[in-house]
Amino acid sequence: MADKSYKILVVDDEEDILEFLSYNLKKDGYQVYSASNGQEAIDQAKRVDPDLIILDIMMPELDGIEVCSRLREDERFAETVIAFLTARNEEFSQIVGFDAGADDYITKPIKPRVFLSRVKALLRRKGGNEEGKTTIQKFGDLEIDRERYLVIKEGVEIVLARKEFELLSLLASKPGKVFNREKIYTKVWGTDVIVGNRTIDVHIRKVREKIGDNYIKTVKGIGYKFEF
Repeated sequence: MADKSYKILVVDDEEDILEFLSYNLKKDGYQVYSASNGQEAIDQAKRVDPDLIILDIMMPELDGIEVCSRLREDERFAETVIAFLTARNEEFSQIVGFDAGADDYITKPIKPRVFLSRVKALLRRKGGNEEGKTTIQKFGDLEIDRERYLVIKEGVEIVLARKEFELLSLLASKPGKVFNREKIYTKVWGTDVIVGNRTIDVHIRKVREKIGDNYIKTVKGIGYKFEF
């Protein structure tokens, strides 16, 4: 049974999908709120302050991309987990969605058990691995100590340059989340520093050489994510 303290806002203009998802979430113990269009979604989000927003893309009044962009402009929703619910699986729509601030995609139709598993994984990003909430992150045989700028794999200390470490720490702060290149530049190098287009790629390659290729995944046309 889920943690009943989690609040989830489900947004879709198709009533049967809205009822199906809401029913399964409530059955699993979540506090569930719903909206059937973009403007209603924004109003509901401001009223209930959800931990997770599951957001359809194609909707009347405001589409999901616009809703996500507007919510991200409000500091109250800077860390809210937002997942797009869509039947569309084109690379273009995913790029636009991630640029708008989405954390992930859920493709419909989806089986209840798979849907609930995805929801639990998304909500884990609200927990201890969020950036700044813990100084030590453990991923199997890999340990990242943010306070000491230290990486240990299988008991052996790995030396990373400062920017390499900051890049790894950022990606690992939210496993599974796709960080686009602009976000990485801003978080690791800052807005006042001008770096070349290949800077991120070079640093990613160096980190992979030191910790292995299986942790950092390339999301074509968008950016990178950490998985374990």
